[in-house]
Amino acid sequence: MSLAFPIQSTETFVDCLLYQCPNSNISQWVYTQNNPSYTSILDSSIRNLRFMSPNTTKPFLVLTPSNVQEVQASIVCCKNHSLSIRVRSGGHDYEGLSYRSISGTRFVMIDLANLRDIHVDTHHRVAWVQSGVSLGELYHNLSQKSGPLAFPSGTCPTVCVGGIFSGGGFGMLSRKYGLSVDNILDAKLVDASGTVLNRDSMGEDLFWAIRGGGGGSFGIVISWKIRLVQVPETVSVATLNRTTKQGAIRLVEKWQYIAPNFSEDVLLKFAIQSDKSRGMPVAIFTSFYLGRCSDMLIYMQVHFPELGREFCTKYC
Repeated sequence: MSLAFPIQSTETFVDCLLYQCPNSNISQWVYTQNNPSYTSILDSSIRNLRFMSPNTTKPFLVLTPSNVQEVQASIVCCKNHSLSIRVRSGGHDYEGLSYRSISGTRFVMIDLANLRDIHVDTHHRVAWVQSGVSLGELYHNLSQKSGPLAFPSGTCPTVCVGGIFSGGGFGMLSRKYGLSVDNILDAKLVDASGTVLNRDSMGEDLFWAIRGGGGGSFGIVISWKIRLVQVPETVSVATLNRTTKQGAIRLVEKWQYIAPNFSEDVLLKFAIQSDKSRGMPVAIFTSFYLGRCSDMLIYMQVHFPELGREFCTKYC
């Protein structure tokens, strides 16, 4: 006999939450479609404006839990009432899959924006980071507390760790230290039954899957234990923009052959963007170096001299 049954009203679901989490202030984190804050909470992390239209399927409820118990209650009640779950960390999914339903299925969105704790252990060079923490918050926190310690992940400051960690996590430090997932040591996960698991109790197969297998696919990760890496006090960045008329195609071809063989202290990436003012595409080359501008320029003079001193900026 199944315990799941179709939900008839929001009151039924809220009653379930109160039963599962009796000491919680429901009004602070449960938003029905009639709640004045429903739309602002829902829209707060929609990055693709296409999905802010009236035609986009809206969640039956928006939940913003702030602790493990509230996440457990959310999952259990969704399961008991046959409601699908969408889990949102920073909302940067290009297809909006963390806050909408393609099939029109009734669903609840669990937004992790209130899970923002960071605990840094500089002695052991590790940190516990909750899934609602943005990369900007993580990097700033590390710079304030750990000095020359950093973490290899992305460059967009509003991307949250719950999404990028569960998707892999490529960034400027990846050539030397790998992806974000290569530096995740443990995780606290709430599975579909509402059970809290860590690396030991979930097993290595599931621990492997949550690091790259997609956010919300195997449960909700509350927090991640990450390995911090050593970086020098000074790092350098150089950026070069070139249109097709300025030889961008030649440089892109050159990049394909030289970039994979660079020193692990050097990353050279490029992106192609549209420049409406000039009416043509622009190739943007960005180099990141673990060290001083002067040392990077010596290296680039040999391999990619187009990135000269005038394009270099150091950060201490």
